[in-house]
Amino acid sequence: MKGLLQRVRGARVEVAGQVVGAIDQGLLVLVAVEPSDTAASADKLLHKLLNYRVFSDDEGKMNLSLKDVGGGLLLVSQFTLAADTKSGLRPSFSTAAPPALGEALFEHLLLQAQQLHGTVASGRFGADMQVHLVNDGPVTFLLQT
Repeated sequence: MKGLLQRVRGARVEVAGQVVGAIDQGLLVLVAVEPSDTAASADKLLHKLLNYRVFSDDEGKMNLSLKDVGGGLLLVSQFTLAADTKSGLRPSFSTAAPPALGEALFEHLLLQAQQLHGTVASGRFGADMQVHLVNDGPVTFLLQT
């Protein structure tokens, strides 16, 4: 499972012109599910997302986690993140999970996040989404499980 984590000052997801998820300061995470992923993969990614130290402390060092700062978590499914781009000029999606598995594991990740963290929002799986964000830093990391 892959999560492209972006530290944001704010982010929102729209579907058909309607906001379906939004946060203030926190993390926007684009999530890709691969065929070998399991619920354990999702749990491991969530642990990293909640505890990865990407927020600055009083000395300006990245020592604080999302849990430490009480920020929001916005999860957005993005199967294109799982694409194989090693050869050619067109991405191959053979390395992405089938839609049913992708949706099941994304929903598992979302439900677990809602149980463990205060402010959690999401996009809509499989929808044509417009993602708006103010990247803070910019700070962006690709996490993999």
